[in-house]
Amino acid sequence: MSAAAKQLRLPPMPKISDLIRMYGLRAKKQLSQNFILDLNVTDKIARKADVFDCHVIEVGSGPGSLTRSLLNNGVKHVHGVEIDERFLPSLEVLRDASHNHLTIHHQDIMTFDMMSPLRNKKSVHMRQWESEEVPNVRLVGNLPFAVSIPLLLQWLQAVAERKGPFQLGRVPMTLVFQKEVGQNLVAEEFNYHRSRLSIMAQTYCHVTKEMVLRSTVFTPEPQVDAWLIHFVPRIQPKVDVSFDILEQVVKAIFSKRKKIIRHSIKELFPQRGHLADQLLHDIDIEPTVRPHQLTLEQYNSISTRFAQLCQEHDLTTEPLKINKPNVIR
Repeated sequence: MSAAAKQLRLPPMPKISDLIRMYGLRAKKQLSQNFILDLNVTDKIARKADVFDCHVIEVGSGPGSLTRSLLNNGVKHVHGVEIDERFLPSLEVLRDASHNHLTIHHQDIMTFDMMSPLRNKKSVHMRQWESEEVPNVRLVGNLPFAVSIPLLLQWLQAVAERKGPFQLGRVPMTLVFQKEVGQNLVAEEFNYHRSRLSIMAQTYCHVTKEMVLRSTVFTPEPQVDAWLIHFVPRIQPKVDVSFDILEQVVKAIFSKRKKIIRHSIKELFPQRGHLADQLLHDIDIEPTVRPHQLTLEQYNSISTRFAQLCQEHDLTTEPLKINKPNVIR
């Protein structure tokens, strides 16, 4: 146990609900904000995230309830990223009480350089990607529902390319999503919740559901429950093509999720639809299966053969337009 982790004990502080009243804070619908004010719940999230003696990048600190739980669970340091300036005064109260264990970054997480607070820090322990051990860095957050999917896809690409904080090794992520998104993330083959997001996440990470968060724990209360999902990057991805090629394949296949894949794979070959039949014949996959029935191994076969056919016929590997978030460097 490090000395820093031993010493951190927050002094008595106002309740989060009192801070919200004190500073006149309210959730903004346009930022899809829903806060968890119950410290019993945020303490559970912090424990599930395994943050002891770690540097934690917290997404959307808000009024600071999860931030407080992270600090109380023995972190090395919390780097709280919050775009909404209304929450800065309440976070500064927490920062001043944290004995230099909290830094507030008033920035947009979609463009925030996550390596900036970690770079050249002796207390940040890098681990080789092939190691069973992971770095003492965690990404944790109660994600605003509106940005949760673009943000996750941005991070999955960083995992695939070992950029951003994933330069340090297989950094775990523990994140809150709407229940429907959580169901997509963990769905296995033949589960109808299986989606484009299932394939992208499970290709690059071990994905597990850690707990259910009832809608009643959020303020304001949303219409649906949420799930806490834990991600640990895989040593070896399940699909052996670039992130961009895999994204093209799953977008095409799930563009007609209720149809047989023979129809949707044709989206990958504009004006050359016969190549879709050739692809499925070459890898011995029945053209009548549906997207949610395919295994990750089959997605690997489809993606690999698609890349080969593009090279053989001088075709682009990016026939579909995909709105992508900023790429992490």
